[in-house]
Amino acid sequence: MAALIGRHVNRIDKKGRVSVPKPFRDALTGGTFAGLYVFPSFKFPALEACGEAFIDRIVASLDELDMFSDEQDDLAATILENSHALPFDPEGRIVLPAELVAYAGISGQAAFVGRGTRFQIWAPKAHD
Repeated sequence: MAALIGRHVNRIDKKGRVSVPKPFRDALTGGTFAGLYVFPSFKFPALEACGEAFIDRIVASLDELDMFSDEQDDLAATILENSHALPFDPEGRIVLPAELVAYAGISGQAAFVGRGTRFQIWAPKAHD
């Protein structure tokens, strides 16, 4: 997978669709799901986004933790329970769920910020 790098700001249209930057879309292709996974950041007022490979790594890491342990439950609850699978439309856009938009305070524009194997989605002014 290509590295997710750079910062891109895209407009959110009246229907709530936002175009995922092409370099990010290109880096996330190749899996069985044509889209991305988004969940609230547990560190910032932003959203974490990743592809299928990253989610697969999270799921695999659950098996490395003691079954039914607090650590396993916390990881599953923090990421998997709060994740949304968002398919790309034919133009490479996604629709962010209302609860995620509210969590990150996003309106009008979204900043896509590369973090290597994942990226974040911010309200541009909050990221600045």
